[in-house]
Parts: sequence; C-alpha cells; structure tokens
Amino acid sequence: MSPDEKVAKVPGADQLIDALDPEQREVALAVTGPVCVLAGAGTGKTRAITHRIAYGVRTGRYAPTSVLAVTFTARAASEMRSRLRDLGVPGVQARTFHSAAMRQLGHFWPKVIGGRPWQVVEHKAQLVAAAARSLAMSVDRIAVRDLASQIEWAKVTLVRPDDFAAVVERQSREMPAGFSEQTVARLYSRYEELKTERAVMDFEDVLALTAQMIADHPDVAKTIRSQYKHFVVDEFQDVSPIQHTLLRQWLGNRQELCVVGDPSQTIYSFAGATPSYLMEFKREYPGATVVSLVRDYRSTTAIVGLANSVLERGRKLDPARVKPLKLISQVGRGPAVSFTTYDHDEAEAAGVAARARALISAGERPADIAVLYRTNAQAEALEQAFQEAGVGVVIRGGERFFQRKDVRDATMLLRANVHHAPDRSMPEVVRDILGDVGWSAQAPTAQGAARERWDAMQALVELADALAETRGADMGAYVQELQERAANQHAPTVDGVTLASLHAAKGLEWESVFLIGVSEGLIPISLAETDEAIAEERRLLYVGITRAKRNLELSYAKSRRAGGRGTRKSSRFLDGIWPAPDVSPLAKERRARTSALATGEDVDPQLFERLRQWRADLAKEMSKPAFVILGNISLVEIAQARPTTMAELARIRGIGPTKLEQFGESIVAIVVDHLRA
Repeated sequence: MSPDEKVAKVPGADQLIDALDPEQREVALAVTGPVCVLAGAGTGKTRAITHRIAYGVRTGRYAPTSVLAVTFTARAASEMRSRLRDLGVPGVQARTFHSAAMRQLGHFWPKVIGGRPWQVVEHKAQLVAAAARSLAMSVDRIAVRDLASQIEWAKVTLVRPDDFAAVVERQSREMPAGFSEQTVARLYSRYEELKTERAVMDFEDVLALTAQMIADHPDVAKTIRSQYKHFVVDEFQDVSPIQHTLLRQWLGNRQELCVVGDPSQTIYSFAGATPSYLMEFKREYPGATVVSLVRDYRSTTAIVGLANSVLERGRKLDPARVKPLKLISQVGRGPAVSFTTYDHDEAEAAGVAARARALISAGERPADIAVLYRTNAQAEALEQAFQEAGVGVVIRGGERFFQRKDVRDATMLLRANVHHAPDRSMPEVVRDILGDVGWSAQAPTAQGAARERWDAMQALVELADALAETRGADMGAYVQELQERAANQHAPTVDGVTLASLHAAKGLEWESVFLIGVSEGLIPISLAETDEAIAEERRLLYVGITRAKRNLELSYAKSRRAGGRGTRKSSRFLDGIWPAPDVSPLAKERRARTSALATGEDVDPQLFERLRQWRADLAKEMSKPAFVILGNISLVEIAQARPTTMAELARIRGIGPTKLEQFGESIVAIVVDHLRA
C-alpha cells in the first residue's frame, strides 16, 4: 500500500475529496512539493486549493499555522479563511502580499531598524505633488495621478530611479503627456528622498523592505521560515517582480509552493503584473506537478463557447503565444448570448436598465445582475438610467460598505449587544437591533437614501441568517465575523444591480451580466496601441464574458449622443461573432421588445419632441449633458401620462423632490400648453 493510500484512510480525509471532480481531486492530493494549477474561469480553483490545505492538515502533512495562503485582495483572503473554517481547518493564515509583509515588517522593525515603524501612506498623490513642486514642475491633478502610476510601475517592477530612463526607453513605455523619461526619473528620485525625510513609506516599500530584511538578517529569515513552511499563491498570473522577490525570500531554498492562475486572465500588466512566472513555473521548478482545471461550473455552454472563441481567435495575435485553456461547461446550454446595437449611449443605458428591470420583474434578484463597462466614465449614464427605471444599484469601487455611516452605526449597536438575549436565536436578535436603524421586514417601495439604507441593513440580516445556518453562529461569532470583514473590506451582498468596471469585476460572478460599450475605441480602448496591449484588452473582454452564469447580453452604441453620426463599430474581438445587422428575425424581435420596454406605448410624439427640445435648450444653458436633467424614459412617461399638476408629475419615474423643485413648473407648463393647443 502506497503512503498516499495509507494517508487516505485517516478519518475525515476521504470526505474532503469525495465531492471533488478528478482534476480538483488531483490538486487536493498533491499536498507537498511544487504544484502549479492552471485554472480557467469558473472551474472551482478556490474549492480545490482550500480542500488541498484541509486535506494536508487532516492527514498530518502540515499544521494549519504553518500554511500561508496569499491572495491579491482582502476580500479573497477573507473568503478563503471562511471556507477553511467551514472545512474545519481554522488557523491557516490567508492574507494579501501586503498584509502578510506588513505584519512581518512591523514585528521585526524595532529589532532590525529601530524605533517605531514608519507610517504607510495609502496614496502617492500628495508626495508626488510635493516632489514636483520642489523640482519646479507644473502639474495638475491628472498629471499627478499619471506620474504616481509611473512611479508605482517602476517600484513593482524593481526599476530604480537611476535606471528608470534607460528602462523606459528600452521598453518604449509612454510617459504622461508633457514629461520626458528623464524628468519622471528625477521626480521619482525626489519622491524617494521625500519619503525618507518624512519617515513614511508606500505599499511597495513594505514588500521591498520585508524581502530585504529577510535576505540581510539570517535570524529573521530563520524565524519566518520556521513558522511558514507551506505556501499557496492565488491569481499567480498577476504576480509582479517585487512580489515574486518576496515570495522567494519566504521560501528560501524550499519548494513547498502551490500556485494557481490563468494566463488568459492577466489584465493588470499596466501595473507591473506579469504572467511569465506562471507560464515558466515548470522551468523554475522542474519537478513541479501541473494540473489543469477546465470544467466550468459557473457558465452555460453558450457563454463558455463565446469565451473560448474570443480567446482562440486572438491566439495568433498574442505576442506571448499563450495557449488558452479551453473551458468545458458543466451547466448546460442555457439562453443564447444576446447582441444589441443602440443608436447612442443614452439609449444603450436606458435599454439596459429596462432589460434589468424586466429580469427583476421576472423574479431575478437585483444582486444577481451586473452591468460591466471598460471605463468608469460610462457609469454616469447608467446611474441616471437605473434611477429613472426605479432600480437600485451598487457601484463597485464607490463608497466602501463598512465605511458608510449607517453601517458603522449598526455595527456599533450589534457590538454593544453581543451578549444580548441568550435565549433567542442570533438572527432574531440581529433583526431587533437593526430595526432601530432603518431595517424592517418589508423593503421601502421608493428608491433613494431610505432604500439604500434598508438594502445595507438587509445585507447584515442575510449575513446573520447565512452564518446561523452554515456555522450555527451566535452573536459573539456574528460580531467577530463583522469585525473581520470590516478589517478586510469584505462586504456582504447588497441587493442592488452592480455597476462595475471590467477590472473591478475580476473574481466575481452574477447570474445575468450586461457588457456594454463593446465597440472599437472602448474594447479595445483607443489607448491600446501595441500588440501586447491589444492582447490584454482581449483578455479583459474574456474576463467580462466569464463573469456571467446564465444570461449574457453584449451591446454597444453607434454614436455618443442622440442625433450624432453612427460611426462606431462592434469590437474587432467579435469579428465573425457579432450578428450581421437586420438579418436575424430573432434579433429584430429582441430589439423591438427592448425598445418597447424603454419607450412604452401611447406616447404623444409632439409632446415628447417639445420636452426633448426644452431639455436640449436647458442642457446647453446649464452646460450639462441632457441626460443629467432628465433621461429619455422620464420624457417618454411624461409624454404618456401628460401630467398637468405637480402631484401628477411627482409620480413619474426619475422625478424626485430635487428635480420636481428644479424643473417641475416648467414641465407642467409645457404639458398644459401642449394640451391647450
């Protein structure tokens, strides 16, 4: 009998791997030695690696406290710890690179450097601006942001100020407008001097100083390496040179490393990430076990087929010549992927909002729907359109959940009542407490601040229900979970449609996804000019497609504004995939249905035109986009309902108290005058 067969008989070990598919099981059983897991989107990579850790602990191969699992976001780290607890393996350290390094640096700083650790500055902008002023450089807010990005790229790729200009020239890297590589190099050098003068450090310093501390101090290296003997690194395709350097210092000459990644999801090259460490893992560790996960448990066959096609069509154009993993859906065919062309951006936003509202009316939870876009500038029209459609949204990348005042107040109340009513269930107690800060059993019917507050409280209620069901958690465990989530910014799910950029959507999934702006100039973005940049834009589209589980709708607008020239074309990445215009009866029917949802029936066309002209004149006078005043859906409903009083107008979607006060009298006057004519 082999050692693995003997180990498998340890009580509880079999149960950990019985539910895994063959490839996931291979990962879980490979508990020692260098392991590389090539995991496609939706293939259960987190399940595989958490079961691997749990299996290693249960079989006695390693202690939980000797494992360091490294992720790229605090949310992912929190999720991994939660899964490991559910598998009965608490004590494993799951942290981001920065969090793990900061703990080690803070612990050893007094001994190695002396004194208190320097403060970490969260943002470079203030220091970059100060460095620019000291060099008599003229910079505005946008220039400071761009220059800070260049310094950050240099630091994560281990480029020193003295070498900056030469490396930039060799790589043909573009500098911010108006600045030469020599000027940026001087700024970079001055930035480093200012940090030392002010006794502060940035996030890249945390990684670099920790790696240097381990390399220069054998006693520090011995302490850290004796504690952490087994390493797991998620999203390994996004590792940067500075992170790889730290990882090698953690390891020393050992090979107890398991990495997980997908070269086809490399979308952060602009920030210094490189898939080369993942693709060359076998060369770095010749004896490594390599396992590919291709069974997709997230998306339907239709969605997976589109994702595979997008990557395969770009394979010959990718300078890296990466062979993409070909996913195999385990879900079933599902609805066909939808392709829609709109006349202009506002029509696209209104159409998508109407489609989302239709899904919700059909029973879909808002939290199971997302609208994804290439640039954050696209979000403004969407926010307006969803407001007019009466659908709440959650903007990913906006205000953090645990930083909201209503959430902070609720959390304080929950902490104060941690020992409250032991004879009652934890979810009941949570509901009673949150009832004092805006929660009720029934959601408010109107949108706005009250609904947003209720949605936040409802997310806390649903988290209580989930913890009670899965862990039997009491109030103490619930409050502890909240504290941990707040520290890691791992927000519970809020029941609103998610609006997010493609980059912010990485690692997430929804039942239904609307991917907007899929046109030349946006995907790929016009700034992407090199073959490498174009290849990354293709991968970004792939990431967006693979966020969808069942419904996926891609769209673009032919022009930016109503009445504009319709010169936009669908993305080159969809050449041969995007349906030819006006040839599919099904496509015609879908467009007609979308139009009906967006515009309704019995619209007075003359009144609608008068309202549009009034809006256009006012927008010009106020120097604002027309949709900021009122969107087309609101104009259509006004032209349908023909309100002749302020009370009647207030019932129109998109006409809240502010707009009623600003524009109400003018709109009512237009309607009354039109009806008299």
